Amino acid sequence: MQTMVEPIEPVSPTPDHRTEAKSRFSKALEEAKAGVAELKAEALEKTSGYKDRAGEKGDQLKGDANAYGDQAKAKAYELANEGKGKASEGMVALSKLITDNAPTLDEKLGVKYGDYARSAAGSLEKNAASLDEKSLEQIGDDAREFVRKSPGTAVAIAAGAGFLLARLFRSK
Repeated sequence: MQTMVEPIEPVSPTPDHRTEAKSRFSKALEEAKAGVAELKAEALEKTSGYKDRAGEKGDQLKGDANAYGDQAKAKAYELANEGKGKASEGMVALSKLITDNAPTLDEKLGVKYGDYARSAAGSLEKNAASLDEKSLEQIGDDAREFVRKSPGTAVAIAAGAGFLLARLFRSK
């Protein structure tokens, strides 16, 4: 048997339906706003936790970096003192070598050249003693003063030292 379905006629909204629809829409909107507020609060809480952990990690890394920096400064100071001592020893050794060879210069080139050698040896010994007496800070201050007074000479010395170091390391 066939039954016929009657077409449904469109219902025009009545004032009661509109009010009900507005009410439901308003409730849905309020629920959505409440959900958004909860999500926002949760997100703020999580980001605050991440921010705190990041700050703690940053402080830890900063402390580690300061500790390594202090260790590096101490080691550099130690090495600089060793270098100062070796430079002084080298100057004394060179002075002794020149003094030992001064009589040979007297014989071969004349007393005048032997006296120059002795004078240079005395100057080397005097500078070595001065280097031993000075602290690294005083040496740094002297170097800064020298650069202020003679910048061209300082640049020339630095270039010469750089050239010698480059040749030394290139040959190895």
